[in-house]
Amino acid sequence: MINFNGDLHSKDSFFLNHNNRGLRYGDALFETIRVVNGKLFFWEDHYLRLMASMRILRMEIPMSFTMEFLEEQIMESVTENTLKESPARVRVTVFRNDGGFYLPNTNDVSYIIEASALESPFFVLNAEAYEVELFKDFYVNPDMLSTLKTNNKLINVVGSVFAKENGYQNCLLVNNNKMVVEALNGNLFLVKGNHIKTPPLKDGCLNGIIRKKLIGILENLDHYVLEEAPISPFELQKADELFITNAVVGIQPISKYRKKEYATTVALDLIGKLNAAARLT
Repeated sequence: MINFNGDLHSKDSFFLNHNNRGLRYGDALFETIRVVNGKLFFWEDHYLRLMASMRILRMEIPMSFTMEFLEEQIMESVTENTLKESPARVRVTVFRNDGGFYLPNTNDVSYIIEASALESPFFVLNAEAYEVELFKDFYVNPDMLSTLKTNNKLINVVGSVFAKENGYQNCLLVNNNKMVVEALNGNLFLVKGNHIKTPPLKDGCLNGIIRKKLIGILENLDHYVLEEAPISPFELQKADELFITNAVVGIQPISKYRKKEYATTVALDLIGKLNAAARLT
């Protein structure tokens, strides 16, 4: 079942049309949230990011869009899809209402909530081979719009096609300053000794929820030194570890980039701490 503005529809129903601004112009935002046994992981962070992003895009935030209201709508969708006692992946999409061309007729919004099953209730480290390559056909523009989770994801789509065509599990994106920004589906962390780097938001990376949580965890660990700083492509092959973070997988280690193979020591250390942080939210 799909939740559209509080009304439940079957997944094969037609409740949107060709005038939808998310379809026509990518005039939409989304949040992907892990929900386990009725608990929304890092829900406050997702909610605050969504509200901040709506303000940046000059969308009108409805008075009803409180944390409690949206949580109720999410849980109704999870329950209707018989996932209340299971791990679930939830996507909340908010888009400006129909009308207008580039200039909208209104800044009012609608929302859609979808829920699907996940295999594990915990973040689990994937030990399978995971090879990446740089995707350099198109570049990320280092500005505030690139940090938002909008529906404008063509570079991620084309990059995913490129990865599949060439036998890679993922690709790393670079900005127009030729610095490594993120992966196709998450933020990037680089480990060298006890030094951990992740690109800063000013380089154009997504303002990721798990990125934020890991930064908070690392800042409280004395045996690691965290730095938010640009990462050049030349640093990748000198690293001991590379890993990707997102709200569904948690931490995804990269096993190979070109001729370099990587360890997973730090990723293994952090996955348990991330699960502990999720349980406390």
